[in-house]
Amino acid sequence: MANYTVIARKWRPQTFDDVVGQDHVVRTLRNAIRQERIAQAYLFVGPRGTGKTTLARIFAKALNCAHGPTETPCGECEACREIASGTSLDVVEIDGASNNKVDDIHALRDNIQFAPFHGRYRICYIDEVHMLSAAAFNALLKTLEEPPPHAKFIFATTEPDKILPTIISRCQRFDLRRIPATLIAGRLRTICDAEGVQATDDALLAIARGADGGMRDAQSSLDQLIAFKGNSLAEDDVLGVFGLVAGRSLNRLAGAVLKGDVPTILSLIDEFDTGGKDLRRLVADLVKHFRDLLVVLHTKGQADGLDLTPEQRADLAAEAKDSTPDAVLQIEEILISLDERLRMSLSRRTLLETALIRAARAAAATPLSEILRRVNALRAELAAASAAGGGQAASVANSLMAAPMPAPTPPFAPTPAPARPGSETRGAPPPPAPLAAKPAAPAPSPSATLPPPIQLA
Repeated sequence: MANYTVIARKWRPQTFDDVVGQDHVVRTLRNAIRQERIAQAYLFVGPRGTGKTTLARIFAKALNCAHGPTETPCGECEACREIASGTSLDVVEIDGASNNKVDDIHALRDNIQFAPFHGRYRICYIDEVHMLSAAAFNALLKTLEEPPPHAKFIFATTEPDKILPTIISRCQRFDLRRIPATLIAGRLRTICDAEGVQATDDALLAIARGADGGMRDAQSSLDQLIAFKGNSLAEDDVLGVFGLVAGRSLNRLAGAVLKGDVPTILSLIDEFDTGGKDLRRLVADLVKHFRDLLVVLHTKGQADGLDLTPEQRADLAAEAKDSTPDAVLQIEEILISLDERLRMSLSRRTLLETALIRAARAAAATPLSEILRRVNALRAELAAASAAGGGQAASVANSLMAAPMPAPTPPFAPTPAPARPGSETRGAPPPPAPLAAKPAAPAPSPSATLPPPIQLA
């Protein structure tokens, strides 16, 4: 049986035109080649599966191509084929996690001094460079700052904070971004069409949503689903395999939270938990959903930078009509706190239910700013009425503000204590003498009875 090549390797981009979602990096590297401004060291920073190794190999091919240096390596010459297959003697790829000692860097430093075998440059690529020890970094410093003319270094890392500042200062740094879900879904559509796989748009969007911005994760998930279901994929297949919640169900849950509909919230959580959905992933999806809603509310619907489909934008616009920024902000804060607590909790369902109930109550409550606005409006109305109607408005204001609070009604009537023998023969104490009526004080002016307007700090 022929060896099978997984989709992530088979469909790895081979040219700059194939790279998705990293236009800022591609443009800079192309301009550097065109202007002959090739630096001695480059640092690619970004989450997993966003194209760090892919860009390093494409850049190496662009430098050592038989027709180069060129922005469009041919992919047919000996140098391009060897670099693509990882067998080039002029391109050394090292895993920083397993080659992190001083002796490994000494060997690399001695090897890089030799002239290239076939190409123009000796290129050293170190993946996960943050795993190198401090001593290994220090051994690399001098060579990295003043390498031989034929030597180029490319580093990749997911944790740049662990790299020494002296190393970063000697490199050109490129921060790779998470790839938008719509771009990932478009790339998966191209792969499915070429592989003869029938997949719905909702299924590809669900895969892209679960990949969390990583193209390699999305391609690996597509490979797994094809092995599970064959050449026909639907959204339910993706949701069932990876424990995701459908977009429609997520919108129902978010709508129930905004309306304060606690029974619907509990029913949906029970449905998700019984169906084996990933509750932590559900919370992350809710955080993103309400974050997008908050952006829509503050930008009056002009949120063109959101990674959403037209249908999702329409759903958010409908939710924005029935919500306020203050309520959505409180919901978002509750969900972010919940996401941190879920990591160490064993009772995730209970935490999720209580948090969403608190979020629903926060959404249904009247904001403090609205209460203060109404109080100030009522005061203005009373002041206007007193100026127009004289003492009548003042007496109404005085009566409203001076009326005593009613005493709370006890939950049950007290049971009278039984009379002791002989108590009926004793005389009851005389009733207290009535107090002399005090003369009524003159009614104060309306401006004296009304408090000053209340303002938020």
